[in-house]
Amino acid sequence: MSGVTLALVGAGLRGQSYARHALAAGTGRVVAIAEPDHHRRESAAAEFGVPPEQVYADWADLAAAGRLADAAVVATQDQLHTAPAVRLADLGYHLLLEKPMATSEREAAAIADAARRNKIMLAVCHVLRYTPYTRTLKRLLGEGRIGRLVSVQHLEPVGWWHHAHSFVRGNWRREDTSAPMLLTKSCHDIDWLIHLFGDTPAKISSFGDLNHFRAEERPAEAADRCVDCPIEADCPYSAKRLYLGCLGDPAREFWPLSAVTEKHTEAGVLEALRTGPYGRCVYACDNTVVDHQVVNMEFPGGATCSFTMSAFTPMEHRRTRLLGTRGYIDGDGRTLRLVDFRTGDEESIDGHGGSGSSAADGHSGGDRALTEAFLAAVSTGDPTLLSSDAATSLATHRVVWAAERARTTNTVVHLDRQGLA
Repeated sequence: MSGVTLALVGAGLRGQSYARHALAAGTGRVVAIAEPDHHRRESAAAEFGVPPEQVYADWADLAAAGRLADAAVVATQDQLHTAPAVRLADLGYHLLLEKPMATSEREAAAIADAARRNKIMLAVCHVLRYTPYTRTLKRLLGEGRIGRLVSVQHLEPVGWWHHAHSFVRGNWRREDTSAPMLLTKSCHDIDWLIHLFGDTPAKISSFGDLNHFRAEERPAEAADRCVDCPIEADCPYSAKRLYLGCLGDPAREFWPLSAVTEKHTEAGVLEALRTGPYGRCVYACDNTVVDHQVVNMEFPGGATCSFTMSAFTPMEHRRTRLLGTRGYIDGDGRTLRLVDFRTGDEESIDGHGGSGSSAADGHSGGDRALTEAFLAAVSTGDPTLLSSDAATSLATHRVVWAAERARTTNTVVHLDRQGLA
């Protein structure tokens, strides 16, 4: 078989997704796997036909074997990105690195430095850059269809049940074991907004907190677990409703249910809800990340941007309004409504890529397009096929950390053009 060879470091939901897109594209194949979970490791090895001698429980053992592939997909848990990314870069692997780049500015800088000194291509999985919707929007802005961009309003609707799943009960619920919500969830969006403006902001402020998913909001009758709760049926965050409702739907069984249990039966789900973290009452968890946040940015030329992330929405496409000197664009993740101020004419432009808004359904085609762009860049040695490099991703991540400093210190943070506070 021909094509780019890949080492899969982290065979969880995101790592599996990129590997499957590579296989489907016909231009990439997995030849080595490192995954600590036995079930995921064996399942991925069987699915991708990886021989036992190149299947490892620890990424360090894979790295000790030398360079086994052209490139590596690093999709470990967020706090475990840095060591494998740096070591694999030192071995000469090109890297497809799941976002966020790292959970601290120091570690992200170390990854970017490893990419630079080893002259390897590194693409952080900012998949929103690669959607048909984004390409259409960038084209309209580049053509000057709304004149100079002056202001943007952007909403990331996380979704009430998604927030409860990932950021109250799940792996991204605590800053000390993961990272702030703005980094783990919204670095996608901050990066995307900077991509639209073509510049990093000069000034940033931010506000937000953990408003609802805390003990003070807990109803008096609530139990510690949904399976024991007398008011579970009336709760919008019922784990029983969410996870039992996934049964019979292959897409929802893959995500979110596979994060809860490998046993996709009623008995298996209920057992997991009785004993595991995903069955806990959302008002009786150990979560610390915010459930809503706003970020305000001012760019060097005076343009402004307001970003809102909220748990208290349906889980759907992002909503964006772009206000220019000659026109206006209103986008819902599928369709762009363009108003020309000179003529008053309105135009509806289809930017939909044929898939949904979330990680479960490919981020509107972004997961597939990013994977294909990365494989093409590696196979041809042409980094211009990628929308961003390590230095660009480090700069947009630094905007996220600046916003968190602004939020926690109640100040306006000033940045230079490299995203340095």
